[in-house]
Amino acid sequence: MSQSEWPGILRRGRELYTRNLRPGERVYGEELILEDGVEYRHWDPWRSKLAAYLLNGAPRLPYDHPRRVLYLGAAHGTTLSHLSDLLPDAQLFGIDKSAGSFGALLALSHRRPNLFPILADAQLPERYLADVGSVDFLYQDVALRNQADVFAENAAATLSHSGSGLLMLKVRSVTQRRPVEAVVAESRTTFTRQGLRIVDQRSLAPFSRDHVALAVLRA
Repeated sequence: MSQSEWPGILRRGRELYTRNLRPGERVYGEELILEDGVEYRHWDPWRSKLAAYLLNGAPRLPYDHPRRVLYLGAAHGTTLSHLSDLLPDAQLFGIDKSAGSFGALLALSHRRPNLFPILADAQLPERYLADVGSVDFLYQDVALRNQADVFAENAAATLSHSGSGLLMLKVRSVTQRRPVEAVVAESRTTFTRQGLRIVDQRSLAPFSRDHVALAVLRA
Protein backbone atom coordinates (compact mmCIF):
# COMPACT_ATOMS: atom_id res chain seq x y z
CA MET A 1 0.00 0.00 0.00
CA SER A 2 1.02 3.61 -0.45
CA GLN A 3 -0.05 6.97 0.91
CA SER A 4 -2.87 8.40 -1.20
CA GLU A 5 -3.24 12.01 -2.32
CA TRP A 6 -5.46 12.56 0.75
CA PRO A 7 -3.75 12.74 4.19
CA GLY A 8 -4.29 9.70 6.39
CA ILE A 9 -5.77 7.52 3.63
CA LEU A 10 -3.80 4.67 2.12
CA ARG A 11 -4.35 3.23 -1.32
CA ARG A 12 -3.85 -0.19 -2.88
CA GLY A 13 -4.77 0.12 -6.54
CA ARG A 14 -8.32 1.48 -6.53
CA GLU A 15 -8.94 0.44 -2.92
CA LEU A 16 -8.84 2.88 0.01
CA TYR A 17 -7.92 2.11 3.63
CA THR A 18 -7.97 3.98 6.93
CA ARG A 19 -5.90 3.19 10.00
CA ASN A 20 -8.12 1.27 12.40
CA LEU A 21 -8.79 3.22 15.59
CA ARG A 22 -9.83 -0.07 17.22
CA PRO A 23 -7.43 -2.78 15.95
CA GLY A 24 -9.07 -6.17 15.55
CA GLU A 25 -12.59 -4.74 15.28
CA ARG A 26 -14.73 -4.52 12.15
CA VAL A 27 -17.69 -2.17 11.84
CA TYR A 28 -19.53 -3.56 8.80
CA GLY A 29 -17.63 -6.71 7.86
CA GLU A 30 -14.85 -4.85 6.05
CA GLU A 31 -11.46 -6.36 5.25
CA LEU A 32 -8.66 -5.75 7.76
CA ILE A 33 -5.05 -5.81 6.60
CA LEU A 34 -1.74 -5.45 8.43
CA GLU A 35 0.98 -3.21 7.01
CA ASP A 36 4.26 -2.67 8.90
CA GLY A 37 2.61 -3.68 12.14
CA VAL A 38 -0.33 -1.28 11.70
CA GLU A 39 -3.89 -2.43 11.00
CA TYR A 40 -6.00 -0.77 8.32
CA ARG A 41 -9.69 -1.06 7.40
CA HIS A 42 -10.92 -1.27 3.82
CA TRP A 43 -13.14 1.70 2.98
CA ASP A 44 -15.89 0.39 0.72
CA PRO A 45 -17.07 3.01 -1.84
CA TRP A 46 -20.21 0.97 -2.53
CA ARG A 47 -21.26 1.51 1.09
CA SER A 48 -19.70 4.88 1.83
CA LYS A 49 -20.44 7.90 -0.34
CA LEU A 50 -17.44 9.75 1.05
CA ALA A 51 -15.13 6.99 -0.22
CA ALA A 52 -16.93 7.12 -3.58
CA TYR A 53 -16.45 10.89 -3.70
CA LEU A 54 -12.70 10.53 -3.15
CA LEU A 55 -12.30 7.73 -5.67
CA ASN A 56 -14.18 9.76 -8.27
CA GLY A 57 -11.43 12.35 -8.24
CA ALA A 58 -12.04 14.76 -5.35
CA PRO A 59 -9.18 17.27 -5.53
CA ARG A 60 -8.77 17.39 -1.76
CA LEU A 61 -10.39 16.25 1.44
CA PRO A 62 -13.60 18.22 2.03
CA TYR A 63 -12.35 19.34 5.45
CA ASP A 64 -9.18 20.87 6.88
CA HIS A 65 -8.17 19.61 10.33
CA PRO A 66 -11.64 19.91 11.89
CA ARG A 67 -12.02 19.77 15.65
CA ARG A 68 -15.79 19.35 15.58
CA VAL A 69 -17.83 17.54 12.91
CA LEU A 70 -21.61 17.33 12.46
CA TYR A 71 -22.81 14.32 10.45
CA LEU A 72 -26.49 14.38 9.42
CA GLY A 73 -27.90 10.96 8.57
CA ALA A 74 -25.26 8.90 10.35
CA ALA A 75 -27.36 5.69 10.12
CA HIS A 76 -25.37 2.68 11.37
CA GLY A 77 -22.08 4.57 11.30
CA THR A 78 -20.33 3.12 8.24
CA THR A 79 -18.84 6.37 6.93
CA LEU A 80 -18.71 7.93 10.37
CA SER A 81 -16.47 5.09 11.57
CA HIS A 82 -13.90 5.93 8.87
CA LEU A 83 -14.03 9.60 9.85
CA SER A 84 -13.42 8.36 13.39
CA ASP A 85 -10.27 6.62 12.11
CA LEU A 86 -9.11 9.70 10.20
CA LEU A 87 -9.92 12.27 12.90
CA PRO A 88 -9.10 10.56 16.20
CA ASP A 89 -8.77 13.86 18.09
CA ALA A 90 -11.96 15.44 16.74
CA GLN A 91 -15.47 15.34 18.21
CA LEU A 92 -17.85 13.72 15.72
CA PHE A 93 -21.57 14.30 16.31
CA GLY A 94 -23.78 11.83 14.46
CA ILE A 95 -27.46 12.73 14.00
CA ASP A 96 -30.07 10.15 13.05
CA LYS A 97 -33.79 9.95 13.76
CA SER A 98 -34.20 6.20 13.24
CA ALA A 99 -34.34 4.33 16.54
CA GLY A 100 -33.16 1.16 14.77
CA SER A 101 -30.07 2.81 13.31
CA PHE A 102 -29.41 4.72 16.50
CA GLY A 103 -28.95 1.52 18.49
CA ALA A 104 -26.06 0.46 16.24
CA LEU A 105 -24.63 3.98 16.29
CA LEU A 106 -24.78 4.12 20.08
CA ALA A 107 -23.03 0.75 20.36
CA LEU A 108 -20.32 2.00 18.00
CA SER A 109 -19.78 5.11 20.13
CA HIS A 110 -19.08 2.92 23.17
CA ARG A 111 -16.03 1.59 21.34
CA ARG A 112 -14.97 4.85 19.72
CA PRO A 113 -14.72 7.71 22.21
CA ASN A 114 -14.66 10.46 19.56
CA LEU A 115 -18.23 9.61 18.42
CA PHE A 116 -21.23 11.34 19.98
CA PRO A 117 -24.56 10.00 18.65
CA ILE A 118 -27.73 12.08 18.95
CA LEU A 119 -31.23 10.76 18.27
CA ALA A 120 -32.83 13.69 16.45
CA ASP A 121 -34.35 14.93 13.20
CA ALA A 122 -31.87 16.75 10.93
CA GLN A 123 -34.72 19.08 9.91
CA LEU A 124 -34.82 20.47 13.46
CA PRO A 125 -31.29 21.68 14.31
CA GLU A 126 -32.64 23.71 17.21
CA ARG A 127 -33.20 20.38 19.02
CA TYR A 128 -29.47 19.54 19.10
CA LEU A 129 -27.75 22.92 18.68
CA ALA A 130 -27.02 23.21 22.39
CA ASP A 131 -25.22 19.84 22.35
CA VAL A 132 -23.33 20.35 19.10
CA GLY A 133 -22.45 24.04 19.10
CA SER A 134 -20.21 25.39 16.34
CA VAL A 135 -18.60 22.86 13.97
CA ASP A 136 -15.79 22.99 11.43
CA PHE A 137 -17.20 20.41 9.03
CA LEU A 138 -20.80 19.61 8.12
CA TYR A 139 -21.60 16.36 6.28
CA GLN A 140 -25.09 15.35 5.15
CA ASP A 141 -26.46 12.10 3.72
CA VAL A 142 -30.23 12.05 4.23
CA ALA A 143 -33.12 10.92 2.01
CA LEU A 144 -35.35 14.00 2.12
CA ARG A 145 -37.10 16.03 -0.56
CA ASN A 146 -35.71 19.28 0.91
CA GLN A 147 -32.10 18.12 1.29
CA ALA A 148 -30.47 21.39 0.21
CA ASP A 149 -32.68 23.42 2.55
CA VAL A 150 -31.87 21.11 5.48
CA PHE A 151 -28.16 21.42 4.77
CA ALA A 152 -28.33 25.21 4.45
CA GLU A 153 -30.33 25.54 7.67
CA ASN A 154 -27.85 23.39 9.60
CA ALA A 155 -24.96 25.34 8.12
CA ALA A 156 -26.54 28.61 9.25
CA ALA A 157 -27.05 27.20 12.75
CA THR A 158 -23.78 25.35 13.32
CA LEU A 159 -21.06 25.89 10.68
CA SER A 160 -18.20 28.17 11.71
CA HIS A 161 -17.19 31.07 9.45
CA SER A 162 -14.10 29.16 8.33
CA GLY A 163 -15.93 25.83 8.10
CA SER A 164 -16.61 23.56 5.15
CA GLY A 165 -19.34 21.12 4.22
CA LEU A 166 -20.26 18.25 1.94
CA LEU A 167 -23.79 17.39 0.81
CA MET A 168 -24.41 13.97 -0.69
CA LEU A 169 -27.40 14.94 -2.83
CA LYS A 170 -29.78 12.02 -3.38
CA VAL A 171 -31.59 13.28 -6.46
CA ARG A 172 -34.28 10.58 -6.55
CA SER A 173 -35.24 11.40 -2.97
CA VAL A 174 -36.03 14.91 -4.21
CA THR A 175 -37.92 13.86 -7.35
CA GLN A 176 -38.48 10.78 -9.47
CA ARG A 177 -39.09 12.72 -12.67
CA ARG A 178 -36.92 15.80 -13.00
CA PRO A 179 -33.43 15.56 -14.54
CA VAL A 180 -30.43 15.29 -12.25
CA GLU A 181 -29.01 18.52 -13.66
CA ALA A 182 -32.14 20.49 -12.74
CA VAL A 183 -32.10 19.29 -9.12
CA VAL A 184 -28.40 20.04 -8.78
CA ALA A 185 -28.88 23.54 -10.21
CA GLU A 186 -31.71 24.18 -7.76
CA SER A 187 -29.54 23.04 -4.84
CA ARG A 188 -26.68 25.25 -5.98
CA THR A 189 -29.04 28.23 -6.04
CA THR A 190 -30.22 27.44 -2.52
CA PHE A 191 -26.63 27.36 -1.29
CA THR A 192 -25.68 30.61 -3.00
CA ARG A 193 -28.67 32.39 -1.46
CA GLN A 194 -27.62 31.13 1.97
CA GLY A 195 -24.04 32.34 1.67
CA LEU A 196 -22.42 29.01 0.79
CA ARG A 197 -19.82 28.85 -1.99
CA ILE A 198 -19.64 25.62 -3.98
CA VAL A 199 -16.03 24.56 -4.52
CA ASP A 200 -16.58 21.12 -6.04
CA GLN A 201 -19.39 19.18 -7.73
CA ARG A 202 -18.93 15.49 -8.47
CA SER A 203 -21.08 12.56 -9.55
CA LEU A 204 -20.86 9.45 -7.36
CA ALA A 205 -21.54 7.02 -10.24
CA PRO A 206 -21.06 4.11 -10.57
CA PHE A 207 -21.02 3.62 -6.80
CA SER A 208 -24.28 5.50 -6.14
CA ARG A 209 -26.63 6.16 -9.03
CA ASP A 210 -28.17 9.65 -9.36
CA HIS A 211 -26.10 10.95 -6.46
CA VAL A 212 -24.03 14.14 -6.65
CA ALA A 213 -21.60 15.48 -4.05
CA LEU A 214 -21.53 19.25 -3.47
CA ALA A 215 -18.59 20.56 -1.44
CA VAL A 216 -19.02 24.04 0.03
CA LEU A 217 -17.26 26.77 1.98
CA ARG A 218 -18.64 29.85 3.64
CA ALA A 219 -18.88 32.52 0.95
